[in-house]
Amino acid sequence: MTETTLTELSELVADFINTRDWNKYHTPKNLAMSISIEAAEIMELFQWVTTEEASENVHKDPSLKKALEDELADVLIYLLSMVNTCNIDIATAVRSKLSENESRFPIEMVSGKLGPYKDTNK
Repeated sequence: MTETTLTELSELVADFINTRDWNKYHTPKNLAMSISIEAAEIMELFQWVTTEEASENVHKDPSLKKALEDELADVLIYLLSMVNTCNIDIATAVRSKLSENESRFPIEMVSGKLGPYKDTNK
């Protein structure tokens, strides 16, 4: 497996869009909608199956795995286009958000627990 940086992927996406003269269509509004639409297509792959079936099917059904790969790639492509369009340093944004989440979700309070976390100290 080759390693590719986020910067390299962002540049690939930018080049793809630029060579097709699509920048005028890649507005924050259009990209936000496209990200949401593609994310919904991920959900559609798992519609009408149980959680257990969904997990099992991804590992056993090559066509489902390929469809999932395609939809995840679509989401990431639109996300990187949004990053490029809005001039966001996504690596810094992710690090910052993870740091915020470290404070919001202390390990000792949330480890192994599913569901909303309520800070009882407030």
